[in-house]
Amino acid sequence: MQTVVPFTDLGAMAREIWPGIEKEFTEALLTGRYIGGEPVAQFERRWAAYCGTTHAVGVANGTDALELTLLALGIGPGDEVVVPSNTFIATAAAVVRAGATPVFTDVDPDTLLLTPQHLTAALTPRTRAVMVVHLYGNIADLAALEAVANTAGIHLIEDAAQAHGAERDGHRAGSRGTAACFSFYPGKNLGALGDAGAVVTSDPALAERIRALANHGRTNGSAHYEHDYIGTNSRLDTLQAIALTAKLDHLDAWTDARIDLAAVYRKRLTGTEVRLTALDDGVRHAYHLMVVRVPDRDKVRQALSHLGIQTGIHYPLPCHSQPPLRRYATGPLPVCEQAAKEQFSLPIYPHMTLDQVDLVCEALIEAVAS
Repeated sequence: MQTVVPFTDLGAMAREIWPGIEKEFTEALLTGRYIGGEPVAQFERRWAAYCGTTHAVGVANGTDALELTLLALGIGPGDEVVVPSNTFIATAAAVVRAGATPVFTDVDPDTLLLTPQHLTAALTPRTRAVMVVHLYGNIADLAALEAVANTAGIHLIEDAAQAHGAERDGHRAGSRGTAACFSFYPGKNLGALGDAGAVVTSDPALAERIRALANHGRTNGSAHYEHDYIGTNSRLDTLQAIALTAKLDHLDAWTDARIDLAAVYRKRLTGTEVRLTALDDGVRHAYHLMVVRVPDRDKVRQALSHLGIQTGIHYPLPCHSQPPLRRYATGPLPVCEQAAKEQFSLPIYPHMTLDQVDLVCEALIEAVAS
């Protein structure tokens, strides 16, 4: 079936920014300046300011951002990190790769996000940090979670890979806690032209350690072949930084477009058999994904596919049920497990039209009712 409504349209965003970056991009390409330099430093400054922090460290991808943050905090063997199970596997995998133990929790049945109550119940004397995942573009109750973390004396790390520009009570995603980790995978609200990521923090010592670990263990000012840590190679490259800086100029407008589309989705689908994720007061949801829940997901998705409407699933298997992570599961997590059977994502992207939203809603309502 020919695609009538694509799940996303990355090409439209690239075409919008290309006239503004063509000269700089071509110059970098033809001069061979691919690693570091002023374009990377400029993006880091602007991204830190956008998130409300004083430092940003560009890295190769969002998964590395999580792992490097844990390593820079000295979290490893013998330590526990609380992780909501309703997330992409990278959140938990970063904990395991750092040598620590993920402690999986359930989530709120309406928002599908981690709550202070779940965090409190998961704490043990070995807990060193919590990964608060801002899923779908929604943002968790950071003030309440931060209060629990501070009382417990643990680090709060934001996994903000899906929350570029999201806000809660005037605080932007990435602005609270010890550090926040972002992915700039092409499909993200702020997406690179390949893989890229960043860590933001207002702790200068932490930022320096992350930067060193991401650059083969070299500290600032050390010679090229002097290494103070066993690090890795996880740097944001110049071409990606150029594209990200250009896209950052459009991010708020693109987010507003997503919010307007989501408002139509919510208006059309409220009162139907389609279950929407809840939206708390004071939240500016960035709508990276438009997630809904239905009892017979596979049948509904197939019906939409036959009409040329693309959808996705985020995520069909909770982390604690993934084969390499089952050994860390301590019991059932019923909300995560039920949501994994029902949730799927509808098309939403800045260049989508209201007519396309109407088409999706009509098809969805009919598919659920049939």
